[in-house]
Amino acid sequence: MNVNESAENYLETILMLSKQRPVVRAVDIAEELGFKKSSVSVAMKNLREKEYIYVTKEGFIYLTESGKSIADMIFERHELLSSYLIRLGVDQKVATEDACRIEHVISQESFEAIKNHIRK
Repeated sequence: MNVNESAENYLETILMLSKQRPVVRAVDIAEELGFKKSSVSVAMKNLREKEYIYVTKEGFIYLTESGKSIADMIFERHELLSSYLIRLGVDQKVATEDACRIEHVISQESFEAIKNHIRK
């Protein structure tokens, strides 16, 4: 499952928005990320071609099984890493920003080791 950081961010954003509202549209993603709708439209086309999302004729965006799997993985990493950094005394804003960067580059092996250590 080799996905670039940008795609992971979009998938995670779709997941988070879908937890907050009944439907997710490209304009919602653009507002959340502070991007132009045209940029989001290009990204949605790419995600659709890779079968990570599907878009209804009304423009509602849903994660496919593979897209949700990636989004769940990134979201779990983000939540665990940011909360751990905060518990270590890192400022919440810094912890969240750092977790956002780390979540994309950490190996599954290292993440599992950290997760197991934290949950002991």
